[in-house]
Amino acid sequence: MSGGLIALLDDVAALARLAAASVDDVAAGAAKAGAKAAGVVIDDAAVTPQYVSGVDPSRELPMIRRIFWGSLRNKLLIILPALLLISAFIPGIIPVILLLGGTYLCYEGAEKVWHKVRGHAEAADAPAPDRGPEAEAKVTRGAITTDFILSCEIMVIALNEVAVESLWVRAFILVVVAIIITVAVYGAVALIVKMDDIGLHLTKRDAPATQRTGHLLVAAMPKVLTVITVVGTIAMLWVGGHILLQASYDLGWHLPYDLVHKLESPVAEIPAIGGALAWLINTLCSAILGILWGSGVMVLVQAVRRVLPFGKKKSTTH
Repeated sequence: MSGGLIALLDDVAALARLAAASVDDVAAGAAKAGAKAAGVVIDDAAVTPQYVSGVDPSRELPMIRRIFWGSLRNKLLIILPALLLISAFIPGIIPVILLLGGTYLCYEGAEKVWHKVRGHAEAADAPAPDRGPEAEAKVTRGAITTDFILSCEIMVIALNEVAVESLWVRAFILVVVAIIITVAVYGAVALIVKMDDIGLHLTKRDAPATQRTGHLLVAAMPKVLTVITVVGTIAMLWVGGHILLQASYDLGWHLPYDLVHKLESPVAEIPAIGGALAWLINTLCSAILGILWGSGVMVLVQAVRRVLPFGKKKSTTH
């Protein structure tokens, strides 16, 4: 019994040493993975405020709290174990998963662009301010479902960036990325949705300067939300296109990636600004690929919806 206990303590100590030795690797890997997933994170932060639009202000933060815990639970209890198993036993399908995820991002981004160009208002699934707790619960579940898809993308991108690390280090990094990104996204969302309330509170203060600040916040919030939505759409196309380039390269089709690299090369060596110019070219090419690929997928999806009975919207009578 004592021998088993000593062996167990030795194993625990070894794990502790591994964790301590891996702190720097985890921090660096988490920063790298988080940066690559930034585009999806921006879109996640842009989408969520729509789900509490029109809700009683007293219910905004409780709803965001529930979505936050649902998102964190999805990342840590479902997505993380699944990805670790995949990376350990069938790592060859990670580029395929990335390709599918990049296609989804391009499709979503292209759909938003074309809806805007055609002047179609995007349907708001969320606002249910006067329909009681059942409607609120339904809206929250919808937000968590949407977040699940985006969370999958974030975690797959993060995993791909640290694929060369050991299994334990990958696990630590993904846990860190999941927690930091979820806290950052929903902390920002909470601040965004309450900013107009903060501004309204400031307008009631005695100091004229404070009142002006409050009026400025109230007036600015619709514009801020618009900017976030636009940036999120651009980020989806850019990140989706870049994922397609990298995933196709990893799957053996090098032409698109090599073509973009050749376009970068002439400016990459320019002193001081070469790196920035090369990044801009890569980003522009990725975004163009994203809108083209996403538009093609959108056309295909719409055609399939017209053919399949369950893809057609039912007419309603009032």
